[in-house]
Amino acid sequence: MATREYKIAAIPGDGIGIEVIAAGLKVLGVLAGRDRGFRLKVEHFPWSSDYYLKNGYYIPQGGLDQLRKFDAIFFGAVGAPDVPDHISLWGLRLPICQGFDQYANVRPARVLPGVKSPLINGEQIDWVIIRENSEGEYSGSGGRAHRGLPEEVATETSIFTRTGVARIHRFAFELAKKRPRKHLTLVTKSNAQRHGMVMWDEIFYEVAKDYPEIETRRVLVDAMTTDMVLKPRSLDTVVASNLHADILSDLAAALSGSLGIAPTANLNPERKFPSMFEPIHGSAFDITGKGIANPIATFWTASMMLEHLGEKEAALRLMKAIEAVTARRIHTPDLGGEASTDIVTEAVCDSL
Repeated sequence: MATREYKIAAIPGDGIGIEVIAAGLKVLGVLAGRDRGFRLKVEHFPWSSDYYLKNGYYIPQGGLDQLRKFDAIFFGAVGAPDVPDHISLWGLRLPICQGFDQYANVRPARVLPGVKSPLINGEQIDWVIIRENSEGEYSGSGGRAHRGLPEEVATETSIFTRTGVARIHRFAFELAKKRPRKHLTLVTKSNAQRHGMVMWDEIFYEVAKDYPEIETRRVLVDAMTTDMVLKPRSLDTVVASNLHADILSDLAAALSGSLGIAPTANLNPERKFPSMFEPIHGSAFDITGKGIANPIATFWTASMMLEHLGEKEAALRLMKAIEAVTARRIHTPDLGGEASTDIVTEAVCDSL
């Protein structure tokens, strides 16, 4: 039987993204070598804030066409102290997410073995937060006029389309159907945002009619933060808008022990374009170059990438190796340990 080959575009980006993507590729190489049923053909792209400062752009002309030929994108982080955040985010990550219609952002959260949650009942955390990833509050619609004058005005328009809202809700119901509890929480703020978010709610309940086996619950985003802290067992699968899920998933990661363990998948479920996989933590320049970045989020992200590619057994094997290492409390400083990035990486490789 021929070995299955997958083309992976590696974009380490900025800060600790460079360190953790290198660690992730090392672990993936060991896993593929042990598995022998598949191999990864990796091509590196130097797109980063340094690249931007040198060239005046993050993605060169034709860059997305280059990425289109890959099976998946393995992304580190973007953001640097010498580039405004709105330029770096809209220069690299968001053009890929929107350009490839990666509308379903999936962020699982649970407390891994050996990791301590700040919650007394943290073991109850077992969530998947689904974030609408193509429109909403991050649609990019708006502008500024009369700059520098007293009458200067800035607008930031949230865009909710029936197509965009319906498809993310349907994706969420389909995922909830695969989980044991078959429970889906709708996060909203329709009491205050009376147009887009009212439609968001209405379409959710229209789609819900096709999934009578799924128990549903509607929660305002502010109440959701308290439920996550005080009643974690009340939640399972969660669907929220671009902004709301962005914030809530960071809280979920912190409650699970650290942003350093949280993974992300930016999916184009129809597979018309490559999907992108990245750790949640960002570039973290405060620890860049110190060798202490937690690679666990990247390893978990790599497991999600393998599952998306159809290598479910390898994905599960990697996840078991991750859990074996965290259970032995081989932890980086963000988890209260003293291990370096390299030590954690070698431990996962050994576990494989």
